[in-house]
Amino acid sequence: MTPLASLTALFDVDLFGLAISFICLSTAFALGTAIGLERQWRQRTAGLRTNVLVAVGAAAFADLGLRVAGVDGGVRVISYVVSGIGFLGAGVIMKEGTHIRGLNTAATLWASAAVGCFAGARKPAEAVLVAGFVLAGNTLLRPLVDAVNRRPMNPDETEALYRVHVVCPSGMVSAARDLLFDELETHHYPIREMETLAEGETQVELAAILVPTTADPADLDAITAHIARHEGISSATWTVSATN
Repeated sequence: MTPLASLTALFDVDLFGLAISFICLSTAFALGTAIGLERQWRQRTAGLRTNVLVAVGAAAFADLGLRVAGVDGGVRVISYVVSGIGFLGAGVIMKEGTHIRGLNTAATLWASAAVGCFAGARKPAEAVLVAGFVLAGNTLLRPLVDAVNRRPMNPDETEALYRVHVVCPSGMVSAARDLLFDELETHHYPIREMETLAEGETQVELAAILVPTTADPADLDAITAHIARHEGISSATWTVSATN
């Protein structure tokens, strides 16, 4: 018996299976690189290395399940990958005030895992197809998204989030909160939450976020005008934006 044969027998090395695993992991690596390069180019949170590692890791687990326990084992492992990648995706989602960032990055990581699972399951053509759709979603749809976002927002066509802003001296924050609450409750506009947008040495800006609904601009104009007339209130305005 040759030394190579002795080593392969000792460590239970299947050279043919090893070659298949190499092809699967190489496919996942190449496709993960393509997806991650686009993310890295746009300076997203999860870039080149993250997407490559997600794709290769998913491919490795899928390949391991198939080699150890056959098709049933591969399916079980892939199901764990699908659920497990959600924890990694949750790590890149960040909430900044009322805005949420990282959803697209998390979805891309989830898709990279799908690419890796196809590669590890000996489905390279399907892996390439999924990677192509992921790249198309992150590139070709961008002009369409920008065009939609540039449209003037019509509150009648979308669920809108209204905020009533008040700027007051730092010493009367509590009174300003009560004033906001009373004025909006009087006009039957329930408040979802109250937040402090800016806090300086002398001035504080508060915002009452209304429960998503359709508000009458005339009502909000009247409310802010009435609030602005109170002693100590520097200014009162309202804004509207699309809900997340």
